[in-house]
Amino acid sequence: MIVLKTSNELRKMQKACRISAQALQVAGQAVKPGITTHELDRIIERFIRSQGAVPSFKGYGGFPASACISVNDVVIHGIPDRRVIKEGDIVSIDVGAMIDGFHGDNAATFAAGTVSPEAQKLMDVTRECLYKGIEAAQPGNRIGDISFAVQTHAEENGFAVVRQFVGHGVGNKLHEDPEVPNFGTPHRGPRLMPGMTIAIEPMINGKGAGVRVLSDGWTTVTQSGSLSAHFEHTVAITDNGPVIMTVPEDCK
Repeated sequence: MIVLKTSNELRKMQKACRISAQALQVAGQAVKPGITTHELDRIIERFIRSQGAVPSFKGYGGFPASACISVNDVVIHGIPDRRVIKEGDIVSIDVGAMIDGFHGDNAATFAAGTVSPEAQKLMDVTRECLYKGIEAAQPGNRIGDISFAVQTHAEENGFAVVRQFVGHGVGNKLHEDPEVPNFGTPHRGPRLMPGMTIAIEPMINGKGAGVRVLSDGWTTVTQSGSLSAHFEHTVAITDNGPVIMTVPEDCK
């Protein structure tokens, strides 16, 4: 069931989204060669709790950390540990924060030092895919319009869209209806209506759409061994079009 939020609920949710966005920004600024993924996770958790919120991911389904930190060929759900970030790595960080009963959810891929041209292109195109999807999230359109916009831009640039994992609704629960695939057919799926809040999150591989989940039950890597990038915003559908809620500059 898709839950439409009231204006008051959207205001509450905006607070969670702002904290989540700021936590991601703080983490991104800390990405550099020599830092461990565990240290990045601790930075994120300390920031979220300093704002009176709690990390949405910690304990969710048994996940052991406050953020998913995925390096190079890890697509999503990387568990922070003692892994040291190296020059040229790309680091995808997925962060959620919950306060006043609502969640905010966002992700981005960051460069550690200087990365290869191929890695930079993958990150740039994945970010562009996110905004193509957001542009398609107009009231009256359908979920498939978002999906088609993401898939088209990724494939036009020679990259592959992950199909095993998708975006989702977000609100009182971290994952709500509807699912928001990054592939699909335009004019299909649930209609976008004001009050809907969705997490649009392209997960794009350098080569091949295939992924596999490692024995820890979480860490998901590309089957090809190629790099993967991940960008995400929580977006509200309004009468005037899509509004990105996870923007750190809005936090005053």
